Amino acid sequence: MDDHRWQQFVETVSGKRKETAVALIVDSPWIPGWSGISHFDYYLSFETWLEANLKVYQTYPHIIFLPGFWAEYGMATEPSAFGCKINWYESSTPTINPVLQQIEDVDKLSLPDPKKDGLMPFVLWWYKKAKDSDIRVHMVAARGPLTLAAHLRGLTDFLMELKTEPDKTRKFLDLTTETVISWLKAQLEVASQAEGIMVLDDVVGFLSRADYEKFAHPYLKAIFDAFPDKIRVYHNDANILPFADLLPQTGLQVLNFSHTIDIETLAEKVGNEIYLMGNIPPLEVLVQGTPEEVKNSALQCLSKAKRAGAKLILSAGGGVSPGTPGENLAILEKIAGGSSN
Repeated sequence: MDDHRWQQFVETVSGKRKETAVALIVDSPWIPGWSGISHFDYYLSFETWLEANLKVYQTYPHIIFLPGFWAEYGMATEPSAFGCKINWYESSTPTINPVLQQIEDVDKLSLPDPKKDGLMPFVLWWYKKAKDSDIRVHMVAARGPLTLAAHLRGLTDFLMELKTEPDKTRKFLDLTTETVISWLKAQLEVASQAEGIMVLDDVVGFLSRADYEKFAHPYLKAIFDAFPDKIRVYHNDANILPFADLLPQTGLQVLNFSHTIDIETLAEKVGNEIYLMGNIPPLEVLVQGTPEEVKNSALQCLSKAKRAGAKLILSAGGGVSPGTPGENLAILEKIAGGSSN
């Protein structure tokens, strides 16, 4: 991310900037298709990756992109460090195969070394190359502890054992939480100028309030507590309403949430403690809608936020989805540039 837009984001989160900020999470699900390149080209060629990201920034000069120049392999980076088999595709993001056959195998896992294990060293190398190319990475990112655990064990088994094997699940989450913290610190060591972190964990949104308090809240809090001097962004576009009022207590500052959750309803639960980042439907509007529908949805979000007295960063209710046409993002670019026409 260029320094100017990052400064806008910092000023927004600190409450110093009053103009509407527009921020979007963009990564390999969307950028290769929009750029007209394959996922193999995007993942394997630093020059192609850099050119594609620069094209995004040059095309939409007023939108803040998060985390910005993100070196990632879909959701494969963290699971690969534990030995998960990864399936690769030329025209889509990779899929991950669980490595744990039973919950008891958690005892065989150990904390991965980001400098040696799986795809992590390649991401670190990517950031070193970016630094050598005078690209400033202002924010680093990691999949959250529950999402990582679900990849390692399989989502259904993980959620079932959360109820049937709570002690082993907590031990499992102790390890995945430590992994997330270690992985973020390793990225920050390379991208030493970075001032923000992003944690992405949708699986938290599959829990009841009671289970959230036991199996998610303390782990999210441990992660955000580990980075008190960084801007802390949390992405979860699943159902966070049952425990939304507790989320600010984790230490997050910006919450990217699902378009299925009403801005006014969420604002009532979280108050003015954090910035809400949303809430345009990423598929039904940004992918499938017309530019006029995108404009109407964006203005409706701003109107709802104003009625609720919410601190809103206009965004998609999730990341930018594959197939999102450039002309629809151009509408958000106009709003970010100060025009709603």
